[in-house]
Amino acid sequence: MKIIGLIGGMSWESTAIYYRLLNQYVREALGGHHSAKILMSSVDFADIEAQQRADAWDKSAKQLAGEARKLEAAGADFMLIGTNTMHKVAAEVQDAISIPLLHIADATAQKLKEDGIKHVGLLGTRFTMSQPFYKERLASHGIQVSVPEDWHQDIVHEIIYQELVQGEVNTHSRKQYLSVIDALKARGVEGIILGCTEIGLLIQQQHTPIPLYDTTELHAEAAVKLALSEFSKDAV
Repeated sequence: MKIIGLIGGMSWESTAIYYRLLNQYVREALGGHHSAKILMSSVDFADIEAQQRADAWDKSAKQLAGEARKLEAAGADFMLIGTNTMHKVAAEVQDAISIPLLHIADATAQKLKEDGIKHVGLLGTRFTMSQPFYKERLASHGIQVSVPEDWHQDIVHEIIYQELVQGEVNTHSRKQYLSVIDALKARGVEGIILGCTEIGLLIQQQHTPIPLYDTTELHAEAAVKLALSEFSKDAV
């Protein structure tokens, strides 16, 4: 079984979900007492959030690249960045290591293509929704991406940073998100990407008829598939 390197802590709420899902998917695949082999570096999100606000992405890139090198040195076979937004610096992280970085947008795009989804709405932080790094990655897979109107982006972003990263789940905020989703659906999207690893705390499939694509789940699932490639449970 390959060793998964996970850069987490952005936020720890979603990193805890990653840890649960990685182990859950391995157990589902192999049964018995199997669990995932994981090396994790959990950063202080306050540092990263301050760098985001200051537009200091170069500092974030150096910090996450450093964490990736530590995980590679410790024996990780491939790398995950446990957040959508910080894939803005994915290229810098990949350049710093010799092992593969499994990109969260690639994992999401693979599932969208399997489902025949060609036009999606993207929810996430303001950085993910408004900047090109994530949308262009999806577009490279032939997927059209629509994002909310600016004032809806403000709502989505503030709920993430003021509530979800603190583990707060509010019914009123869910209603606001569902209104944003309805507005995107009216523009012809065929599915919604939950493009922030905390959004799944607030919105699940039972809340809306439009297909939801939880990037945390899809990233973890793709990681386990890679970790178990060429692995036999009879070998342990």
